[in-house]
Amino acid sequence: MADIIENFPFEIRDFESKESEIVEKSFNGFMNKFVRIGPKGYSAPKLYLKYAASIYNMPLRPRDTVVATYQRSGTTMTQELVWLIAKDFDYETAKSTVLIQRYQFVEMPMFMDIKAIEAIGKQYTGEKAEEISKFCSTFQMLPVEILAKTPDPRFIKTHLPLSFLPPSLLDTTKVVYVARDPRDVAVSSYHHSKLFVQMGYNSDFKHFWSLFTGGLFTFTPYFEHVKEAWEKRHHPNLLFLFYEDLRKDLPANIRRIAKFLGKEPSEEQILGLCDHMKIDNFKNNKAVNLEDMRVLGLLSEGEQFIRRGKSGGWRDYFDEEMTKQAESWIIENLRNTDLRFPSMQDIQI
Repeated sequence: MADIIENFPFEIRDFESKESEIVEKSFNGFMNKFVRIGPKGYSAPKLYLKYAASIYNMPLRPRDTVVATYQRSGTTMTQELVWLIAKDFDYETAKSTVLIQRYQFVEMPMFMDIKAIEAIGKQYTGEKAEEISKFCSTFQMLPVEILAKTPDPRFIKTHLPLSFLPPSLLDTTKVVYVARDPRDVAVSSYHHSKLFVQMGYNSDFKHFWSLFTGGLFTFTPYFEHVKEAWEKRHHPNLLFLFYEDLRKDLPANIRRIAKFLGKEPSEEQILGLCDHMKIDNFKNNKAVNLEDMRVLGLLSEGEQFIRRGKSGGWRDYFDEEMTKQAESWIIENLRNTDLRFPSMQDIQI
């Protein structure tokens, strides 16, 4: 059944019944009801539909900076880099103010549904119940509403395809888009889905890979998401980066980001930022690692928000059959484009 949301220009279609059954069996949490959106058939939780029009029509300002990625593509790392460069290396504020307060994650309400978190909170009594109630109260105002009251410069985070953002996006503000090898994205998204209690993924990685490549996970198809940004890479207000390049030569990419933002950092500042971004330092940085949510019972044991921070880790998860299938899938999706990932030099497109 197709549907239209007022002031949102894309058709909405329900998942096929078999697709819905697969997703609902794979996730125990509240994010297991999905729809398809637009001509590319992006998969999205039904919760997103509550916020789609307000995000698509949100007013932007010339001094805004947007970090856009498909999830688990180096988003948190890029947010921290962009914020510190833009704010002239204000480490004191960066360390004392959590990242989710420095950036507005515009579609976050679909991940942090108040009713679902309150349901989790009802499992507890006393001090923990009060802490969860306080945590929920911080989401009573939508990110778009908070942005309207935020002074310049504003920092925005999103995992939405560019087409779901305001049409004036690139003509108004600066956007840093980061892409990552989809095999590593899938591994990281698998752990991410197990980490958050409200998602509740309950199967193994091989099954998750079938969801990811089959368009049955949030904002897939993955390659369509990346290709939207790749096609805009020459726009002066878009900086397209690869996660693998960030890991390989961080100083060079700090300079790229700084130039894009109109900044001229010293070599000392660049080296200091590289040290700040070392994976061990980053994993222990309470302003970015979301460990406060673990105290509230919203994160599963055995999983971390900041994981290994490496490229090529997918090899530890793929058997020979999956590796060959992934290569065929990549070739098929890149065949009619000049998009090439730095990590795919061994794949002949």
